[in-house]
Formats: sequence, structure tokens, C-alpha cells
Amino acid sequence: MESKRGWLKQSFGKRLNAIHSWNAWILLLLTITGIVLSIGAIRGELGSIRVTLKQLHIYLGVASILLIALYTPMIRKHWRQIRARRNQRANLVFVLALLAGWAASGVILWQFRHLPPAWNNTALLLHDLLTWVGVPYAVYHAISRSRWLKRQQRLEQAAGAAKPPAAQPAEKDPVAASEATVEHSTAQAVIAALKDSPITRASFLRIAAGLVIVIAVGPAFYRWIKGALDNGGSATADYIAGDGNSMLPPPAPLPDSAAVVGGGAQGNFRIYTVTEIPAFSSDTWQFAISGLVDKPGVWNWEEFLKLRRTVQVSNFHCVTGWSIYNCTWEGIPLKELLAAAGVQKKAKYVKFYSGDKVYTDALSLDQAGGDDVMVAVLLDGKPIPQKLGGPVRLIVPQMYAYKSVKWLQGIELIEKEHMGYWEVRGYDNDAWVNRSNNA
Repeated sequence: MESKRGWLKQSFGKRLNAIHSWNAWILLLLTITGIVLSIGAIRGELGSIRVTLKQLHIYLGVASILLIALYTPMIRKHWRQIRARRNQRANLVFVLALLAGWAASGVILWQFRHLPPAWNNTALLLHDLLTWVGVPYAVYHAISRSRWLKRQQRLEQAAGAAKPPAAQPAEKDPVAASEATVEHSTAQAVIAALKDSPITRASFLRIAAGLVIVIAVGPAFYRWIKGALDNGGSATADYIAGDGNSMLPPPAPLPDSAAVVGGGAQGNFRIYTVTEIPAFSSDTWQFAISGLVDKPGVWNWEEFLKLRRTVQVSNFHCVTGWSIYNCTWEGIPLKELLAAAGVQKKAKYVKFYSGDKVYTDALSLDQAGGDDVMVAVLLDGKPIPQKLGGPVRLIVPQMYAYKSVKWLQGIELIEKEHMGYWEVRGYDNDAWVNRSNNA
């Protein structure tokens, strides 16, 4: 209560400055944590720290929303104070729009488990877009409003005010004096135009700072927006063209897979990995099923391709908020692999091993028996590229993608529950996209 009274006793200007300072610090921390969280290449190095950073990012976002709520009663008076300053009004509108957009999209991404995937996809796109626009603008704003630049501007204004008045001509013949005055004024105007640059030093430095930021951020922003607007899977085609795997012969697609009955993956996969992306060769690649089974098995690449495959169309959902729709997957239903191996009564869980020799995860036998759980070898009629988890990956469409183990090479039937790579680092073991599925 005392702190609230103390806050209200402060002058309007002090409260406004305090909110501005807090918002700047929170935005800085949000930017740092957000950038770190978005770098897929360091997910493995971060480990459990990444989960902590994600929680910190959420808490900072909530704090930002509280600042907006604290500022809301002050908007009307602040708006009146800057009514004669168009630039400041425009800045205020832009910043409030940024904060509101960040807050709304951030809350949706925070509560992703309770909302439709399409909402999350849109929110993630908006959150990213606002970040690409807002963070460079915040940097520019910080530079252009810095004390040093303000001091430069004050010095320039003082220098302009200190200019001596123009000398008055001596009394002459009225006609000659008039002509001389006109000539003098014209000449003085030319000299003044040469002296007074239309761009002051402070203005030049602002423009230069803006250009540096645009040059630094522009190419990366172009690549991002190109990928964000590409909804036809052209990035997947690039992954296939640059595939580092050497798997011969390539799998021959079934008719439905070749025809891409799902219409083709809609959206672009974001590449995440906890290790360096491995490469595989059919000369050394093997796939194994072992553990609590009656018939353990090992297959080389050619033998594996002879196993009966089916085709399914399903969506792919990442726990970070993005989704890919209408993927046409071709592969071996997991329940058929398990049935052929002969699961023993003691077995309760299915453990999956990635060929990166680091990542593991598990499903219960009931979960693994789903009709759409697949050991996939083709996506949209093409071999799954290395960056997307090929040559073979697990697909569990109704769960978030950290359950869909990439570079799958081993399956083990076990009795005790296994916590996967991300689960031991704080991820929810209940990975259903829709909680109602976990009845």
C-alpha cells in the first residue's frame, strides 16, 4: 500500500520517465532471451538452461504487459502534453502498437496448449514480424534519443541563436539604397543557403544510424520474410537439393505418395537440432528393433526398403508454435513393426534412438499403437532430407514434434518409463497437441 501511495505521490513526469526506463530494460532483456531461444543450432548446448530462459522470457513478457497497464491511466494526459509534437505522437502510437501486438501474440504462444494450432502459427508469425521491426526501431530510437545527440542538437540551436544580426546599410539615395538592399538581400540569401546545411550534424548522425541498422538487419529480414511468405514448401525442395545423405537406392514412392495426395506440405519447417546435423550412407546405415521382443531384428538400407509401407496425410506441430499442414508421409506403421517383432507382456514402453547418438524419446505401448504413428521414409513423394530427419524419422502427428524422433535408427521395448531428451530438461511428457486426446 505504501509503495502504491509513494508511486502516486511522484510527479507525472517522474512516473512517465520511470515507466519508460523500465520498459527499455525489459525490452532489452526480452530481445536477448528471444534471440538466444530462436537460434536452433545451440539448443543442445543450452539444454535445461533453454527451458529456464523460456520461462524468463515469459515472465519478462508479463512484466511488459503490467507496464502497459500501469501506463494506460496516463495516456490521455501524456497525449495532451505532446499534442504539438507530431513526431512524438507518431512514435507513441507506433510503440504502443508494437507492445500490444507483442503482448497479444506472446500470450497466445504462452498458452499454446489450450489454443488451436492455427492461432499459434499466426501468433508466431506476428511475434517474429514485430520483433524484426520493433527491435531495430528500438535500437534506432535509443541512438537518436541519446544524450550525446541531444547535446549536439542543443549546441547547434545555440549557435544559430547566437548569429549576429545583419548589418544595416548606411543612408543613401533612396533609389540606389533600394537597389543595393535588394542585391544585398539576394547575395546574403545565397551565402546563408551555403552556410546553413539542410541537414544538421545531429540529423546526419540519425540518418547514418538508421542506414547502418537497415544494412545490418535488411538481408536477414529479407530471408526471413521470404521464408515466412512461402507457403508452398520451396524451402523443403532446397533441403532435398542440398541433402547430405547418400542413401542408394532411393525409395520408390507408392502411387499415392508420388501423386502427393495431401497436396504438398503447406508451410516451412524450422530446423532445430540438439547436435550437429548427421549425414548417413546406405553403405553403413542400419535399423534395429530389440529389447522385450520375441524377434529382434536388424535391417540394412535395401532390406529396410522392402518392408511394407503405407501413405498418410497429417499435420506436423512444433511445441514452439509453428505448424506444417497437409504433409504426405510414406512409411511403415509403427504398430506393424512392433507386431512383427512380437512384443512381450513385460513391455510397457517403446524407446526410440536417434542416429545422432544423443537424442532419445519414448511412447507408451498404447500411444505407439496409434494408426497414424509411422516410421517414415518419404515426404511428399521424396526421400526425407537430412535436415528434416532423414533418411528415416518417426512421425507422431497428434503429439508435438519433439516426440517425432529424427534420424531414427533404433527401437527398444522396455518395461520402465523413459524420459526423453527434452523431458528431462523440463518439457512436458504429455505431448498431445490437443489435451482432450489424453483421456
